[in-house]
Amino acid sequence: MTPDHSRVPPGTDVAIVGAGIAGLVTADRLGTRGIDAVVLEAADRVGGRLMARTSVLGSAVDLGGQWIGHGHHRFEELADELGARRFPMHSPGTPAMVTAVGPISATNPSMLAATVGLLGFEVASRLPERDTWTTTSVREWIDRIPSRRARRIVDVIVAVTCCADTSTLSIAAFLRLIRFQGGLSTMMKTTGGAQDALVVEGAGALAERLAHRLGDRVHTGVRVTAVDQTDRGVTVATPTTTIRARRVVIAVPPPMAARIAFRPPLPDNRVRSHHNTRMGEVYKAIAVYETPFWRQRRDAEAIMLGTPGCAVFDTTPPDGPGHLTMLVGGADAARIGQLSVGRRRETLLDHLEPHLGREVRRPAGWYDKVWHHDPYVGGGYASLPVMGTREGYYPVEHTPAGRIHWAGTETAAEHAGYVEGAIESAERVVTELVRTLGETG
Repeated sequence: MTPDHSRVPPGTDVAIVGAGIAGLVTADRLGTRGIDAVVLEAADRVGGRLMARTSVLGSAVDLGGQWIGHGHHRFEELADELGARRFPMHSPGTPAMVTAVGPISATNPSMLAATVGLLGFEVASRLPERDTWTTTSVREWIDRIPSRRARRIVDVIVAVTCCADTSTLSIAAFLRLIRFQGGLSTMMKTTGGAQDALVVEGAGALAERLAHRLGDRVHTGVRVTAVDQTDRGVTVATPTTTIRARRVVIAVPPPMAARIAFRPPLPDNRVRSHHNTRMGEVYKAIAVYETPFWRQRRDAEAIMLGTPGCAVFDTTPPDGPGHLTMLVGGADAARIGQLSVGRRRETLLDHLEPHLGREVRRPAGWYDKVWHHDPYVGGGYASLPVMGTREGYYPVEHTPAGRIHWAGTETAAEHAGYVEGAIESAERVVTELVRTLGETG
């Protein structure tokens, strides 16, 4: 989308900062209730942490969030409403654990030790929290596992699941996340878990369709620098213009909101949630093939334990072509993000060749995204507490601050960190605004 600052209106009922799925759904739902809303997005595209592209073979590839988890009914309903098609993941149920020499047996001692370690996290998530856990890293707990390979298995799983370097993720934050999401097994599972289904047209296409429906109420390339509120309303400032509104919704991740100047200053707890959280490190790649050839050999879904460690998924749409999705998180994501596109592709396909065969080295198309290098998102999948702090636990604080309201997946009471949570947060903030505007104007 080409920025056109001249079309930004001088006034509106509600100004929404951020054109991710939370901001777009908020604007759309307010519009159906007769409340005017304008969406302001700093990037030159809509979607935020959703981003779909068309492959060389004509299929949609999601470089950002894409999965509909089991029970994510809001996401399902939005896809149906916007005319998108859903399909179940192709999954063996349990991913293979793969080293450079091949898969590891489920009865291998290192696998058994890793399983015990993961169960230990699950059990600990149900125990009373200790004060020392906010300054103790997950890596310190992993180092207690009595097997180098088992430690690597657990480290890669946690890094990909949370998009965090385990040496900078506190055990308190990780255990809170496990408890909030209903267990580590739910977070890791494909079928019946957090990676249950996909959208043929791409999840990112839902953001694009919402933006198209909103038309000239969505403005990209417009960076909000300040929000000033008085008893009468709010003024939203950008480098080129100002917008007056009755209310404002901040629908960007907490660390990104820290870049905005708020006058008068926000309450201390809100300031801490901005400055004591950070975005996770994640790299995502999709290789596209004429067919899912690997299915003749084995299921592709795996946790690759080399360097970098990564999770691999078969995200092939029902009518093809073949899609292999790769996720690298935490410290490995930081390292691979420093390589060129060509070296990233070569490195990951080198890892996959022993598992899936030589043909994996010849994709028709390669698409990737280093999310922690994105200046307008900052990383993914969601914000995390800084080591030593207690801010940023889900749901992140979202009590309105005067005329300022908060949306975004981190604020969701259900499924925070997922697309489902972003939609839930939009529904909540719409209810707040309808009630408040109707009462006070």
